[in-house]
Amino acid sequence: MKQTILARRYAKALFAVGKEEGKFEEYNETLQGVAGLYVSHSEVADALTNPLYPLDIRQKVMAGMIASMGVEKIMSNFLNLLVEKKRAGILPEVAEEYQAMVDNEKNVSHGSVVSAIELSEALQVKVRATLEKLTGKKVELTTSVDPSIIGGIIAKVGDLELDGSIRTQLASLKDSIKGRE
Repeated sequence: MKQTILARRYAKALFAVGKEEGKFEEYNETLQGVAGLYVSHSEVADALTNPLYPLDIRQKVMAGMIASMGVEKIMSNFLNLLVEKKRAGILPEVAEEYQAMVDNEKNVSHGSVVSAIELSEALQVKVRATLEKLTGKKVELTTSVDPSIIGGIIAKVGDLELDGSIRTQLASLKDSIKGRE
């Protein structure tokens, strides 16, 4: 079950401290690393959240992770707080919310481009530049290939979706022909 509101509160608090300290990007790297461990290794998630383990054992697991990563004091206090308050289960969501805050602070948007064939590097640069001009933000793109769109591209950045695929154009042509009957 997602607990986005709670995760956003924790992320917002950590972001405020990180921004004040001038280390919000460093905190983001650490948080993404810990969340990555949590998601990729079920035994880590179990060790931090399983109520069958006493709280002091869960705290020792987190302390071991913190020590091995060389985490700064404020960040280690934050991670320990999550375990202490039995909120370690929302760690991936906190990391996601924190990443969104960092991206917003740095004026960065994440977008995706779907094309019928693999896009060349030069074309990716042109698409990125166009999307940056439209959104007014720096855009980081992920590309994928879907032959079912026949040709053209579908670009998404935040709420903006530009569908220039042949499949969509054919569908709208079909609808307009049906409308004339």
